[in-house]
Amino acid sequence: MGTLSDKYCIVGIGQTAFMTNSGRSTLSLVCEALKKALDDAGMKPGDLDAITSFGHGDCAGAAAVATAMGIRLNYYMDVDGGGSSTESLITHAIGLLEAGACKAIAIYRGQNGRSGRRMGQQPGDRPDSQFRMHWGWTAPVQWFAMPAMRYLQETGTSTRAFGEIAVTHRYHASLNPKAMSREPITMEDHQNSRWIAKPFRLLDCCRESDNAGVLIITSRERAFDMKQPPVYIMSAVARTTTPNPAWTFGNPILHRAGGHYSRERLFGQAGVSPRDLDFVSLYDAFTYECLLQYETWGFCGHGEAGEFVKDGRTRLDGVLPTNTGGGLLSEGYVHGLNLVLENVRQLRHRADDACPRGHEGIHTYDRTKGCRQVKKAHLAASLASIEENSSGVIMRST
Repeated sequence: MGTLSDKYCIVGIGQTAFMTNSGRSTLSLVCEALKKALDDAGMKPGDLDAITSFGHGDCAGAAAVATAMGIRLNYYMDVDGGGSSTESLITHAIGLLEAGACKAIAIYRGQNGRSGRRMGQQPGDRPDSQFRMHWGWTAPVQWFAMPAMRYLQETGTSTRAFGEIAVTHRYHASLNPKAMSREPITMEDHQNSRWIAKPFRLLDCCRESDNAGVLIITSRERAFDMKQPPVYIMSAVARTTTPNPAWTFGNPILHRAGGHYSRERLFGQAGVSPRDLDFVSLYDAFTYECLLQYETWGFCGHGEAGEFVKDGRTRLDGVLPTNTGGGLLSEGYVHGLNLVLENVRQLRHRADDACPRGHEGIHTYDRTKGCRQVKKAHLAASLASIEENSSGVIMRST
């Protein structure tokens, strides 16, 4: 176990609805989500003294949020970042708390990602865009499509493996009242959906959304006085890079993502292995990313993920339930923060479902009636590994 294992806990979570057109500012969205997180924890605004956020220039800054909420801060920071930022900022928060820089810290992401600043519609928003724009290579779906096509060619995997992921995550979303896309889909639906950028079809791509989400972290001593059961942070790693940190696909082994270099630290500090996890969340902006991450984090070997996801292995009652709220593919896209929030709900045994006493942690596990609570929900990980960097958090229930 690491020296900081279980010293800090997630004690509050809050989220707005997923929308296609919020008609509101990102400041308004974040303040709503923060108020819900404070209420969830049983805290007042004055109990919070640090805030960090992430985004690509489309999110209200932490200072503005603190001003609107009437909070005097001992620390705040806004990070330019996307996919792996939530887990990275959790790692960052533990360092701040351990150093005594603050007592309770909120991490948030808010965006009008469908009605406002959409990913891929600002081709010059990355420093390396100068090398891509004149080739028409401007959107994330194109960036991920190239290594995905190479992966299929190298491993002999078919796009039906992508379909396994899309169908499973949509099944989970069908049990999630917050999800944007709840209508179940079949493998045939996936294979017949229109091409976006080969090898990606429409159902390989995440749902753009307007949304905000917040989580609050504090010490385990303070956590015992909070309203909800604490979720202990066992270990965390932040934005570990490949030998070539820029997103140039110039690494000696193309599909060896950053998680390959951090997984021993992540699992070693927690004192567990990938096989010990009860469920997991994986950053799924595109279906291919899940295949990459099952291999990157050590759930299976290179080229084996296509077989790993067959036969319902990653469904709620499978070997490794994955993205139990529907993920970015079907619940909604807020750069992955919602994946951590879902893990917290599951570890509290308070997943939103149709169980009459689900709010008390008592569940039927009847999927036909809407229960999506994982039967055994003690140990989980939130993992975000894209081509050039990876972050991860392992958490456990009380």
